[in-house]
Amino acid sequence: MEAPTSAARASVLQLILVPAVITLGVSVLRLVGELLGWPRPWFNRGMGASIVGIAWLAPVFGIYFALRLAKSDQKPESFGRAAWYAILGVLVLVVLAFAPSLVGIEHSFYGRLLYGWTIFVVGALVAWRGWPALFKTLLVYGYAARVPVAIIMFFALRGNWGTHYDAVPPDFPAMSLMPKYLWLGFFPQLVLWVAYTILSGMLLGTIVASIARLVKLEREAPV
Repeated sequence: MEAPTSAARASVLQLILVPAVITLGVSVLRLVGELLGWPRPWFNRGMGASIVGIAWLAPVFGIYFALRLAKSDQKPESFGRAAWYAILGVLVLVVLAFAPSLVGIEHSFYGRLLYGWTIFVVGALVAWRGWPALFKTLLVYGYAARVPVAIIMFFALRGNWGTHYDAVPPDFPAMSLMPKYLWLGFFPQLVLWVAYTILSGMLLGTIVASIARLVKLEREAPV
């Protein structure tokens, strides 16, 4: 039983190696660009989005992983079912995103954070049912992408570097370094952003893989 597990683990690590290295390079590039004051919107030092960033890579590599897995023995039982569950995961996220007032947390800063992390995880878990192998691959890639960011954020928050890595929301309560890091760096990176990576990667990946599968079947169909 250990041999297949070890082989599967090695396969996942091999699959994500190059994407993980590229992602790390983009994270380092963004940090250098922000520290040196390179122009926006390429290097946004605030809370907003930046053209140079790793969030955009999640759906791109999700497509890459899906197409690679689709050609192996780790393809889903049904491509249509996989796409449906990915779409359903996003729909669940969207519906829950508009429901914090129903549970009375819209005015609680910490409640909003916890709720936001939770709904992303729920959406990702819904998508998992459609294609477990892709979910696992994106999970490993997500941590490979986000652990370095979590490490950077600790030093950025400690040193007040003036980058997006240590940017603080205007309504964030005053607190010492470690609680601030846990609320703004550690848990968001290793929970919310990993779940985002899984959900966005599975959404785009399953849709593109499903379309590729249909095109292949149409080409192979007898005339």
